[in-house]
Amino acid sequence: MSTRALRRLRGKQRGQEALDLGDLTLGDSPEKQVDEEEEEEQQLDVANVSPPANKKDSSRKSKKNKAQKSLGNIYELICDVDNEAEDPHLDEEAAKTDRNTTSGLEKDDNIDVDKPDQKLQEASAKVKKKKKKKKTKASPEEGLRTVPDDNIDLLLENLEQPNGLSLQSENCGGSDRRSVLHVEHRNLNPETELKKYFGARAVLGDQRPRHRNRQFQSSNWMTAPKDSWPRHSRPGLSMTLLQSQDGIQYFTFEHSRDYQQLQFKFLDAVESMDPNNIVALLQLNPYHIDSLLQLSDVFRIQENQEMARDLIERALYSLECAFHPLFSLTSGTSRLDYLRPENRAFYLALYKHMIFLEKRGCPRTALEYCKLILSLDPDSDPLCMLLIIDFLMLRTREYQALLQLYQDWEEHRNLSQLPNFAFSTALSHFHLSKQEDMDPEESDKQRQKADLMLQNALIMFPGVLMPLLDLCSVQPDAAVTSHSFFGPKSQIGQSLALAELTALYVGRTYNVWREAGVMLWLEQSVREVLRRVDAKDPLVEDYQNKRKQRYQSAPRNIHRHVLLCEIKEAISSLPLEVTNQPVMSFDPLPPLDSVISYAQPERQPVGASNESTLSLFFRSLLPNFNLQGGPRQEDDMEVARAGHELNQEVNRLMVAMRDMLANIRFQEPPREDNPYRDEEEWD
Repeated sequence: MSTRALRRLRGKQRGQEALDLGDLTLGDSPEKQVDEEEEEEQQLDVANVSPPANKKDSSRKSKKNKAQKSLGNIYELICDVDNEAEDPHLDEEAAKTDRNTTSGLEKDDNIDVDKPDQKLQEASAKVKKKKKKKKTKASPEEGLRTVPDDNIDLLLENLEQPNGLSLQSENCGGSDRRSVLHVEHRNLNPETELKKYFGARAVLGDQRPRHRNRQFQSSNWMTAPKDSWPRHSRPGLSMTLLQSQDGIQYFTFEHSRDYQQLQFKFLDAVESMDPNNIVALLQLNPYHIDSLLQLSDVFRIQENQEMARDLIERALYSLECAFHPLFSLTSGTSRLDYLRPENRAFYLALYKHMIFLEKRGCPRTALEYCKLILSLDPDSDPLCMLLIIDFLMLRTREYQALLQLYQDWEEHRNLSQLPNFAFSTALSHFHLSKQEDMDPEESDKQRQKADLMLQNALIMFPGVLMPLLDLCSVQPDAAVTSHSFFGPKSQIGQSLALAELTALYVGRTYNVWREAGVMLWLEQSVREVLRRVDAKDPLVEDYQNKRKQRYQSAPRNIHRHVLLCEIKEAISSLPLEVTNQPVMSFDPLPPLDSVISYAQPERQPVGASNESTLSLFFRSLLPNFNLQGGPRQEDDMEVARAGHELNQEVNRLMVAMRDMLANIRFQEPPREDNPYRDEEEWD
């Protein structure tokens, strides 16, 4: 091979080096370049001396050695291209340096490069630059948001509609609220939690083949239809989207005309005070929500927990079938106004289902439903879920999540004024200090925080200690019972609202204080509190003034929560204005400013009856007897007066009949075995 061909080969290699963005040639030291030139000169000398047959082999070997020296690792070149593709300025600088180096080398070596080779090199360089630009357009803006197609949650999170409706929005009233109200679909199924405890075989058992042979597959998240349930048909219940504002969607349930007629029949059945009327209504309409809720309470009172839970699950299934396509259980951006009576059934069904799950031994699933209820209306919190969420977090041992909730919501919700958060946060710090994987210094800090927070909680709410020790079956020390700070004075001196909150907390969470280590820690804190009280700590007087100024009256949502929780100690502390009014389990303590979309029509007034007095008497023995049959009209005074006189006559007759039946005495006939009977008495 001639030297001209070798020089052309060398020029081709230099052209390839220019296409590699100059990183490999510019990074080499001058000494290395000199060594490479000496090796090439030696190869030229050998080529001139060696036979013609070996010239091709030597040129190939030199070309391979040259490529191996310049490209030690091919993946380095790929990484360099990817890194440089992120910054377009690097391409321009690299191109300039490549041009300078190639022109300098050509001047030094006097190499003539053919024009066709240059055109091929420029064309290949343009193709590479186009590929780089395509990569850079997709990578910088997308970043970590480019997700695979099978990740549905992230795809829905990135999807936004042009009219401003987003399926899942990150800006849902603050990052703190987003983290707290986030619900996971898989945790809404109690079987997920039970499988962790007992295994899939123990939980499912013989249910697997049944589910495979079903005619349809359910996609519901909260409940799955059972084989024993009636076939579901749309009962006239639907959901509509009212408005969307700042990434939050406001929904409401709606009742059709047929469903409204069912509601009127249901109200008549409730007024009759006969559960059989509700059963008859459910036989014709097996998915009427309020009837299912009311009948569930009847079975619960009869201690038939299995049937009561089944009716609640059926109500949830019917409600979930009526969801709007944009309504999301997990995003925390869907709202339901409790002021609308149509939405209250969903709140109550979720709450009752949560209570059944907690009693069933599924606190993690119950916590998810608690967060779901709180996310439906976090500002007003109609069922006051903040009074139970701390207890469920303690049951599930999510101490860090409880402290994060307290830290995020304390500023705008004043959680420290609630006894449950004052004691639960201290208990969370105590459990964190006992973890084995924590550093000793961090453990000491957590223990100090726990001691200080528990002491402050006892000073702020001294009425919690004695009922708590009583339910825990712990006999307090004589120094504690005889002290005026924790004695009977602390129970009598607190307001009704504060007594309601303390009784609710003690009746619900006394089981988490029964541990030996927790009780010993409580004893130490009580002694320290007594020392601070005797030393006249200014904090004691400050908290006493706060107790007098605050807790004058509890809001309506707290009363509603107490009625639903069914804790005897808390119900006994309810004020008279709550206990004196009738409370319906399907709508306990409705809001005073309710938004009524439709109302029950008034009954037609019924005048004086033509029935006889005796027939009226026998009808009055029935539990649903109503003499007037409806509201009287004010203008018809004569009919009202006649009905009133007739009612008085019936009442007098009923009293006379009761007295007559009470005075009747039956004389027993003489017995044959009476030894004292005179034989001549019957003669």
